Amino acid sequence: MEAMTLSIPPTPGSSIVKRLENQNLNTIANVFNSKNYDPNFFYGGDGYFDNMNAFFGGNGFNIYDRGRGSVLSDAIKTNRYNIEDNEVTFENAWGICDEDIYNKMIKAADVDYSKSKPFFNFIMTTSNHKPYTYPERKIDIPSGTGRSGAVKYADFALGKFMKDAVAKPWFKNTIFVIIADHCASSAGKDEIDVQNYHIPAFIYSSLFEKQKVNKMCSQIDIIPTLFSLLHWKYNSTFFGNSIFNSNFEERAFVGTYLKLGVLKNDEIMVLSNQKVNNHYNWNRTTNELTLLPMNKTFLKETIS
Repeated sequence: MEAMTLSIPPTPGSSIVKRLENQNLNTIANVFNSKNYDPNFFYGGDGYFDNMNAFFGGNGFNIYDRGRGSVLSDAIKTNRYNIEDNEVTFENAWGICDEDIYNKMIKAADVDYSKSKPFFNFIMTTSNHKPYTYPERKIDIPSGTGRSGAVKYADFALGKFMKDAVAKPWFKNTIFVIIADHCASSAGKDEIDVQNYHIPAFIYSSLFEKQKVNKMCSQIDIIPTLFSLLHWKYNSTFFGNSIFNSNFEERAFVGTYLKLGVLKNDEIMVLSNQKVNNHYNWNRTTNELTLLPMNKTFLKETIS
C-alpha cells in the first residue's frame, strides 16, 4: 500500500501505513485531487485493521469499509461510508467476499458518474487469505479447502466485476489497474526469496493499444506509469518512474521487514539490520543466490 500510494521503496520495520503521524503525506491522492478526481479507499473489513483508515483518511481518501463501531480520529477530515448488512452476501474474519466489495465499488462509481465527478477507486480485496472461505457454488472447489480454491474464487470475482463494469456508461472512459500486494509466501531457504517477489500487474483500458512490457520494475512505478499514459503533468516526491520514460532504469525493490534488497539485472544487494549487507548473484532458473564479493558502488546506491 505504501508503495502504490506514496511511490517509495520499502522501509525497514513496520509499513508507513501502520506508523503514527502518517497523515498529510505526498500521496497519489494529491495528484488525483489536483485533477478534480474523487479518491476512494475500499476495504471489505474494518479499516481500523493495520491502521488503514487513519492512513488513507489522513491522506485525502474517502473511506468505504465495514467499520461498525470504530471511529476515525477527529483530526482526520474525510468522508466515511459503511458497507451495510444488506450489501453483504458472505463474510469471514477478514471481511466481505470479493464480489461484495466490487459491487460496493460499482455503486459508488455510479454515484460519482451521476454527478459528473471523475473517480479513483483503490480496492483491497480479502478473499485470497486464510481461512480461504468464500461463497459456495461459485466455483468447482469447495470453500475453505485451501489456497487453490481461494485463488480461483478471486479470479472468478474479478472476471464477474469486469463483466459488470462493461455494462456501465463509465466503462469506456475508465482505466483498470490490477496488481498483487505480495506472493503467498516470501520466506525461503535463501536470505531473500527473489522468485516470490514476481507479481502480476495489468493496466487495462479500451483507451490504450494492447502491449506487453517486459521491463523489470516495481510497484512504485505503476501509478507514475499510469499518469504518463494519461499525459498528466504534476509535481511530486515520488521515487517511482514511468516505465515509458527514456531514462527509466530497470530495477526492483524487495523487502521482508528488516531485510531490504535492490535487484538489478541478475544481481541483488540485501541490506540487513546491524549494518550486515550481502551482494548476490540470482539464478533466474533455480532461484538460488550465490554470494559475490562486495560491490561498494552498488552498496552505496542501494543504501541511498
